[in-house]
Amino acid sequence: MLFPTLFILLYLGHLLADYPLQTDHQAAHKADRCAAGWAANLRHSATHITTCAAALTLGALVLDDVTVSFPVVVAALLWIGGSHAFIDRRWPVQWWMNHTGQASWAKHGGAAHVDQTAHILALVLAALALAA
Repeated sequence: MLFPTLFILLYLGHLLADYPLQTDHQAAHKADRCAAGWAANLRHSATHITTCAAALTLGALVLDDVTVSFPVVVAALLWIGGSHAFIDRRWPVQWWMNHTGQASWAKHGGAAHVDQTAHILALVLAALALAA
């Protein structure tokens, strides 16, 4: 039962970082192709690392069944931050949608759904690594 618990903790961290803790500036500029865009993107990704680390720490302190290896936690958090930064550059989602027959859906708001699906996939992989 460790995997579902870890996934829920990571998903909570993701939701906190992507919505109430993401600034308007980060949301507007994290995909800009300049130093300021990268800075906004990396600050946002650092928020993901921090919130996911806090959620895992809280889980380990409060729940009896949450025990994880520190080196694996570090690797999982780096994966979460790095994959989030990559996905949030927006071009990977745009590329995916343009090459899988979803260009029309992308023009009508579908990119946000594909973006979140990619983030959730990254969290599932991190939770699997942590639970292994």
